[in-house]
Amino acid sequence: MEYRRLGKSGLKVSALSFGAWVTFGNQMDVAAALETMAAAYDAGVNFFDNAEVYAAGKAETIMGLALKKAGWARDSYIVSSKVMFGAVNNPLPTQRGLNRKHVYEACHQALKRLQVDYLDLYFCHRPDPETPIEETVRAMSELIQQGKVLYWGTSEWSAQQIMEAYSIARQYNLIPPTMEQPQYNMFHRQRFEVEYGRLYEKIGLGTTIWSPLASGLLTGKYNDGLPDDSRIHLPGYEWLRDMFTSEEGQQRIAKVRELSTIAAELNTTMACMALAWTLKNPNVSTVITGASRVEQVVENMQSLAVVEQLTADIMEKIETVLDNKPEALDFQ
Repeated sequence: MEYRRLGKSGLKVSALSFGAWVTFGNQMDVAAALETMAAAYDAGVNFFDNAEVYAAGKAETIMGLALKKAGWARDSYIVSSKVMFGAVNNPLPTQRGLNRKHVYEACHQALKRLQVDYLDLYFCHRPDPETPIEETVRAMSELIQQGKVLYWGTSEWSAQQIMEAYSIARQYNLIPPTMEQPQYNMFHRQRFEVEYGRLYEKIGLGTTIWSPLASGLLTGKYNDGLPDDSRIHLPGYEWLRDMFTSEEGQQRIAKVRELSTIAAELNTTMACMALAWTLKNPNVSTVITGASRVEQVVENMQSLAVVEQLTADIMEKIETVLDNKPEALDFQ
């Protein structure tokens, strides 16, 4: 396993990490969750990502029970949560948002569900237009000062919003965000590669990437149609099915077919090549992977060895197929 600094902080995170998302709580019990988490941990993964909203809090509960059963030393792993949307269906006004009350309450509940004394990482899960950024920065700083959180960050905030939070923290001697959790994959590049461009050097922004496989599209499993056992047939996933069956979705699937031939030339899977492509970016601190089976964990870990196979020539071949390289912004 490779370990990378989380931005300019001194914290080392595994290049590949493990995320619960909605798999925990909806499709897995504690035993199955522990089996996949243990496979990742044994492979060197030290970061386990979660959020209050995943399966309405059940994902954190199951992860907490799995962590307790695992009995790993607390100083050997990193666990996170994200706050914004609440842990109940149809939350009341005080049960969601980035206001001080919900940030505090959500942290307290996350600690209980995950059965830990503190959160290593705590993310603001999307911006909250109804709460001043200063209020959120102060709340996060206070949680860190109380020892309930070690590092705080954002998820899917704009570069302008991140810089506002950073500037407020510096102005009032508060603690600025350390990391951002953005979507980044072969088909979703503009924000990560261009919009955040100056933040990596200017403030030392760390990144914990989600959806590196574009909701499964980059695994290649949709190359020959929509499998019957795919989650896109489950209630609540109509949006994903519509995305794959749209004209743009079909065009992307056609590109994945072409990319799959490149992966075959490298003697690897499409999923491993897609993960390796993401890891190739030096501004990526860690890539969050998901798995419902141990076999998926094992395959994901193999992507680490593929990174060095992505030579300049191979990257150019991939770029030719993608044909979506973002244009740099002109700041002059």
